[in-house]
Amino acid sequence: MATPSSQPRSFGSGSARSGAGGGATSFSQRSSGLGDSADGGTGVGTANYAEDKAKCAAFLLNFTSNLDDPALGPKYARMLQEVANRERTAIPISLDDVQIFEKDDALVRRIVRNARRYVSLFADAVDENLPPPTRDISDSQDVLDVLRLSRAQELAQQRRPPTDEGDDAAPATTAANNVFPPALMRRFEVRLVPGVKLKAVPIREVKAAKVGTLVRIKGMVTRVSTVKPLLTVATYTCEACAYEVYQEVNARQFNPLSQCPSERCETNRQGGRLLLQTKASKFDKYQEVKFQELPDQVPMGHIPRALTVYLRGELTRSCEPGALITICGVFLPLPYSAQRQMQMGLVTETYLEATDVVNHKKRYSAMESSEEMESAVLRLQEGPGNVYEVLSQSLAPEIYGHEDVKKALLLLLIGGVSKRMDEGMKLRGDLNVLLMGDPGVAKSQLLKHIASVAPRGVYTTGKGSSGVGLTAAVVRDATTKEMTLEGGALVLADMGICCIDEFDKMEEGDRTAIHEVMEQQTVSIAKAGITTTLNARSSVLAAANPIFGRYNKKLSASQNINLPNALLSRFDLLFLLLDVANYEKDEALARHVTYVHRFSRNPEMSFEPVRPEVLRYFIAIAKQYQPSIPEHLCGYIVEAYVTLRQQDVTDHARQQQQFGNNSFGANAGGSNDAQTAMTARQLLSILRLSQALARLRFSTEVIHQDVDEAIRLVYVSKSSLTDQDEANGAGASGKAGKLHGRTGGSTDATSKIFRLLLEFANDRNLRVIPMSDVEPVVLRKGFTSQQLQACIQFYEDLEVMQMADNGTHLTLI
Repeated sequence: MATPSSQPRSFGSGSARSGAGGGATSFSQRSSGLGDSADGGTGVGTANYAEDKAKCAAFLLNFTSNLDDPALGPKYARMLQEVANRERTAIPISLDDVQIFEKDDALVRRIVRNARRYVSLFADAVDENLPPPTRDISDSQDVLDVLRLSRAQELAQQRRPPTDEGDDAAPATTAANNVFPPALMRRFEVRLVPGVKLKAVPIREVKAAKVGTLVRIKGMVTRVSTVKPLLTVATYTCEACAYEVYQEVNARQFNPLSQCPSERCETNRQGGRLLLQTKASKFDKYQEVKFQELPDQVPMGHIPRALTVYLRGELTRSCEPGALITICGVFLPLPYSAQRQMQMGLVTETYLEATDVVNHKKRYSAMESSEEMESAVLRLQEGPGNVYEVLSQSLAPEIYGHEDVKKALLLLLIGGVSKRMDEGMKLRGDLNVLLMGDPGVAKSQLLKHIASVAPRGVYTTGKGSSGVGLTAAVVRDATTKEMTLEGGALVLADMGICCIDEFDKMEEGDRTAIHEVMEQQTVSIAKAGITTTLNARSSVLAAANPIFGRYNKKLSASQNINLPNALLSRFDLLFLLLDVANYEKDEALARHVTYVHRFSRNPEMSFEPVRPEVLRYFIAIAKQYQPSIPEHLCGYIVEAYVTLRQQDVTDHARQQQQFGNNSFGANAGGSNDAQTAMTARQLLSILRLSQALARLRFSTEVIHQDVDEAIRLVYVSKSSLTDQDEANGAGASGKAGKLHGRTGGSTDATSKIFRLLLEFANDRNLRVIPMSDVEPVVLRKGFTSQQLQACIQFYEDLEVMQMADNGTHLTLI
């Protein structure tokens, strides 16, 4: 008996392949497909696939873009050479290029209507026109090259004249059929890139008429499976005669071949058993993605639609959960199998076979630089305005006021520096911000805007979110039937921002799931036999409304919002935004709102607001810096922290002296409540804010002004909870302590600064105060430099104080 290597090997016969069902087809069964209708009743016309294949080949060899250097040659011919040189694996075919080359859109319309077939035609055209390699590819040979070399040697042996034994002589037809299927030998993939005329549609608009066509859909990725190998060409070897059979697999299920179809086994009636050779088979990378409608695409009262997307080859790992993307692909049916098909009848599942993926909001680290973005950032840095002010006012410019809140949100987007100690302890650098206050002060609009600006932003509401929905859920994989974890909102927002509206409406059991995320930035899971820890390195931006409808000034903040102090202390900044009637402020607000409704844009500003894409790129550059705090500032930060702590003690003692043990009076205005007290967490907040401000300057070192601004924001945040009039000022006008129309004997910012200056002078027994000592004290109390200058000017006019030594000293008269 001859050795297996000497036996003739070729494709199995057609009768043997007919048993391979479920989408598995052999190479010889691929028809030329001449004369099939491709119009689907749309008037595109009857397609001549042979003619269209010739057009595809001409396009690949001759198309030249106006943007390319003519010396480099045709655009796609270069791609073919790179494929031959083993330097490229994907060939993206732009339908806009096809239309330019053909001078009309007839071929493009046929491609859109019958996309999968034309992908095959382009692949065949590449096979036929692939040039020889121009470099040595011996270093990149694989098992397919070994098979090709072995087959060439066998073909040479089979061309010898027959011997007396006759068994080793191969018939002429054997040599003709003894070739590999193209799908096995291809080292490339053809991807269709849609043209500009193919508009993105919501998932609910993709209906039965779109089956088989190329569609473009925009949505959010909610779940991504692991990348797995998918069998595309199965290679079998007969254990009796070493005959090779190849089976192309074009569906999720297939029937493996079992009987050898060779003439020798049929003649000898051996019925040789076929063995699957995984080493010689071809596998492609495969990944499933769950794709969901965007919130603004869902009609009122409807549930968001979802669609399964299949990614193959180089498209795998191109998107992550929580990413906002546009996917183009072929909409196809997926029939059920076996018993399930009998139950469902003619109903089938549907899926999208992706051909192109576009990420709209990439991670900061994945953003690519461009000349336009670089010039925009350079103009920001060299412009006349303060970058800090310009960028903060560019956040939701259609929303009136909230200057300090917008500054805090800008620093939230930038974040501080995360640190990991040698022993494993981690200090978070992400900031957490809570917006509290009356309804109608644009808290939800600010949250939605931040979620849209951030590269990874997830927006959810507290009432509709469960603990599982925020952290992670255990689900069963539809393919492998294994229990897997599906990340919730906080996990989807990893390395991004999770915006939670109606934070106070969450159930207490669900709210406890956030405690670990906000400080340790992890989610610990122990469900269904799965015990693991997921990363949730996200900033939390939350909004809460008072439980009484409007804020009650006679109760503390925790009593108004109904949030535990253990949770409130995890927020770096808490802003109380109140809606207080004031003629001047209400008039300015009404003019602003009516202008936005009339022209659908924000009113004219003193500067051009920064576009969201430029802001994202600016933040991406800022996050590359890792600023540190120099030694000479450490003592200043310690002194400021101790001073604020002592102020808390003084305020508490004054409050007890004023109200005694009356618990109702002690809670009036929420003074010195637990969440307003200065703790070690607020000290870390000052450090994080200072680092974010240094990043904003593209600096590797924190300076004095950064610390002063960080302390000011913390003080403004603290004051908004203890003084509702200041809350109104910070929330509505954005300037800490700048009040409009105060009543009831309250002092304004000018009087407060004057009293602060008097206390500073009396404590040090001074009549002449250096401005270098006064200004940090005033800024630390939450006031601005402009307010300090206005106070000095006001009391200079009253001849109470005056500037001396060219404005370097302040003299009290």
